[in-house]
Amino acid sequence: MADKMMDNLLSLTGEISLITGGGTGIGFGIATAFVKAGAKVVISGRKEEVLKKAVAELGENACYFVNDISQQKAIPDFVNQVENQVGPISILVNNAGRHLKKPMSETTDEEYLAVLQTNLLSVFSLSREVANRMSERQRGSVILISSMSAVMGLDRVIAYTTAKTALIGLMRGMVADYSKYGIRVNAIAPGWIESDMLYKAIDADPERKAKIMNRIPVKQFGKPADIGNAALFLASIAATYVNGLFMPVDGGAAYAF
Repeated sequence: MADKMMDNLLSLTGEISLITGGGTGIGFGIATAFVKAGAKVVISGRKEEVLKKAVAELGENACYFVNDISQQKAIPDFVNQVENQVGPISILVNNAGRHLKKPMSETTDEEYLAVLQTNLLSVFSLSREVANRMSERQRGSVILISSMSAVMGLDRVIAYTTAKTALIGLMRGMVADYSKYGIRVNAIAPGWIESDMLYKAIDADPERKAKIMNRIPVKQFGKPADIGNAALFLASIAATYVNGLFMPVDGGAAYAF
């Protein structure tokens, strides 16, 4: 009986979710959790072959749209396309991201802006477009994927750190503006999660890898499913009164240095 009650609390049956960057890594982990919970899941990204493979694994409750989220002017048409073909979006997960590993002294203005474009400016535009539609329906959940770089100083990721920290401000502003329309806005700060992006960043830098592992109290990297489960909670009715939460999912790394 208790298990059935918990299943009901975490059920996303009848919900339509849009997950940007949902074809791999953390985005795919979130998509997997949502599909298992009964949601209709729309994933988006730039590479159709990646999205096709992901949807084949996710099953019949998933579909994809090829889209470059950094193209802000195209966002209204993109959201129109999703809602016209799939239905009204009730859960938005802003997961698509762009990384740059360079010290500030070597980061150009153009590189800095390119990271902010994907990780912040486009998140603002997509969140506004979807939240405005949610407002008309008087319900919705928006989840922003921030980073532990928003709570600790990490070297050589100045542009990424700026964008992911700014998402906390975006979350707070959205809570103030949209809560009266029945929309909840929360943010997850993943720690070091197993993904191609992580291994690309650390495999060629053993010293950095050792330093990272020493900062994680549980002494292991997280998995995409760990972020998927956190997002599932925030999107579900189990979190009905959770609004404006900044949730680190990092094995304790943010508070153990």
